[in-house]
Amino acid sequence: MKTKHVIVLIMALLLTAMLVSTAMGGALTDIVKRGELRVAVQSGAAPYAFVDKNGEHTGSMVEFTREMAERMGVKLKVLDFDWDGLIPALLSGKADVLAADMTPTLKRALKITFCDPWYYVQPCIFTKTGAPYQTQEDVNKPDVTVGVLLGSTGETIAKEYLPNAKIKSYKGGGRMIVQALLAGHVDAGVNDDLAVLTVLPDFPPNSIRLFEKRLGVGKDPLAFAVLHESVNLWQWINLYFKTIRSDGTYKKNISYWMESTDWKKDH
Repeated sequence: MKTKHVIVLIMALLLTAMLVSTAMGGALTDIVKRGELRVAVQSGAAPYAFVDKNGEHTGSMVEFTREMAERMGVKLKVLDFDWDGLIPALLSGKADVLAADMTPTLKRALKITFCDPWYYVQPCIFTKTGAPYQTQEDVNKPDVTVGVLLGSTGETIAKEYLPNAKIKSYKGGGRMIVQALLAGHVDAGVNDDLAVLTVLPDFPPNSIRLFEKRLGVGKDPLAFAVLHESVNLWQWINLYFKTIRSDGTYKKNISYWMESTDWKKDH
């Protein structure tokens, strides 16, 4: 009887090990077998991800994932979602990778696994040029309405650092807050500085002013994400970024998309 129990236990352990192994390697294997890398993005968030004048998905993160697909030997499929639909898209299996200007947080990490950071940004407050607000304290008042993106780190930071202000959340990209500000729907906005600076050329010159003092205690990391069980895919993406940092591909992407506005003329 004891021998029978031992055999059953061994078989159960072996089955568990096989299931764990399959789950860990399944995502990457499935992508290669499928011949397609499915990536969830939020278009309208230039220069990270957007649809250009030719109707094509592009942007820094899209081009990183396009390069990923090429090095995997598969095609890229870009799936567009609102910000609050990105994590559900990954959890539901619609996407293999979440590629957005998303900051890893402990709350988000309960649901998904973040890869190593690929870039860093810093939250800021911005208002219309000529507005009476000069400091964080000026904005942190009950009669001031602050625009943020729904579900973003900017929303969390605004609630933490501007607890007395009225926080108004918008769905969409950073452009939405600037539009709301210029239309008089909000008095100020909070978003990462790069997202604000990138869209400013599309609005009247000198219409928006960024506060010199940024919010928070330092720069926030941005990272791609996968399912918890997609361990091999997570490892592959981390190795991918290490590889392109050494071969010059990373620098070329960042220089074009994040450190200049040359892409505006091309896209």
